Amino acid sequence: MAALFDRTSCSVCGRQTKSLSYNINITASIELVRSMDFIMRKLFGTDGIRARAGEFPLDEKTVRIIGYSLARRFAEKLGRAPRFITGRDTRESGDWIEKAIQSGAVAAGSDIESTSIMTTPGVAYLTGKFGFDAGIVISASHNPFVDNGIKVFLPDGKKLDDVTEQLIESDIFGDSTAADFVEVQPKVQRADEFHEGYLAHLRGNFPNLRLDGRKMVIDCANGASCRIAKALFSTLGAETEVINDSPDGRNINKDCGSLHLEGLQELVVASDADLGVAYDGDADRALFVDEKGNVVDGDATLWVLARRLNDEGRLTRSQVVATVMSNIGLEIALRSRNIGLIRTQVGDKYVLDELLKTGAAIGGEQSGHIIFPHESLVGDGMMTTLFLLDALTAKQRRLSEAVEGFIRYPQVLVNVRVREKRPFESVEPIVAAVREVERKLEGTGRLLLRYSGTENLARVMIEGRDQTEIEREAAYLADVIKSEIGR
Repeated sequence: MAALFDRTSCSVCGRQTKSLSYNINITASIELVRSMDFIMRKLFGTDGIRARAGEFPLDEKTVRIIGYSLARRFAEKLGRAPRFITGRDTRESGDWIEKAIQSGAVAAGSDIESTSIMTTPGVAYLTGKFGFDAGIVISASHNPFVDNGIKVFLPDGKKLDDVTEQLIESDIFGDSTAADFVEVQPKVQRADEFHEGYLAHLRGNFPNLRLDGRKMVIDCANGASCRIAKALFSTLGAETEVINDSPDGRNINKDCGSLHLEGLQELVVASDADLGVAYDGDADRALFVDEKGNVVDGDATLWVLARRLNDEGRLTRSQVVATVMSNIGLEIALRSRNIGLIRTQVGDKYVLDELLKTGAAIGGEQSGHIIFPHESLVGDGMMTTLFLLDALTAKQRRLSEAVEGFIRYPQVLVNVRVREKRPFESVEPIVAAVREVERKLEGTGRLLLRYSGTENLARVMIEGRDQTEIEREAAYLADVIKSEIGR
């Protein structure tokens, strides 16, 4: 198996930065980039803008400019005033950020409505369903309450394109948005209609699913799923026990939800439930706990659902899309069913790009962010839960039985401090060591070698059947890197 040389990845998630020449080529055609300095000040990441609430670029003034610029840019493309819809999670900063972005958008002539509290996939769905030109989500997903973010969806579920993002950034750093902003109160007259429309959409994808006799524990992470989750699963017949569904603006994701499963594990066992599910703050991901209290992560969920789709003849080209961080155990398990695994960089953006490129029917990440592109281009935790429950019901299986065949392989990660980030493939001793390790891992393990995006660190990650063996091989490769380029 080939090692992945990744020289420009984020130290935490493995995302690669876009090349400078790519940004220059795009923006030169629009003639709005004023200097190289602007290009280096990129605000939009792969998941919109995310920062500490109240600080640039999520201070009130900048958020208003974002709303104004977004409306202005859409008006230029559409030749009319755009229609937007906003939704937010339960962070205390969400209210004033929503007001600020709506104030800016209204100042630029747009019509804008609010769903109030709504999940990210809910806003994405409602954007297309109700004929809006874009949906604006105010959320920082699984981050703590002090953070927040802004991401924009188009009616087809895709995120805002790079060109428009760069135009908005040019407005933020320029002086083209000198407008009088008057604070507006978000229009929430149709919030109930929006919520019911989203619930009907979820139920409508599984018209024959009944959950009578199943007991579920649902962890809402004190986030956006609080209003929706119980209503969804109860109306399908499930007995539900909901926890962490009392948001106070500051307890979102705090010791709960998909990042903290310990309480859910204990409660599932103590209450003799069939399974538990935990969402993150904006409910675009879901992690599960089986009836024995074992965690079922995104890799295990992909294993269960890929087989279900394959049995039904719906697994396009017998392929599943995952990221470089998915466990080698998933690849081996899928291979046993003649199902291929395509790996991408870490991030739902890259998973979606590959799904659209290959036509595959399912893809996702260990975090529980699963995408079914034939149903939605956005990861949806509750949609994932329904797919999983449908698979269990069809086979009359318990969750622990459904994940059988997937064996999580041990993993080891070693960091090596380096004096420079020379391309690994340009250092022959490192190349030779990589080949040696790969030969030993052939068919039973995996090597991922990359640099940190923020520190002078080389990261050696190895997965394999034997913990002692992979620790030995990781230490060997780390020693070679240290001797060649270490400090």
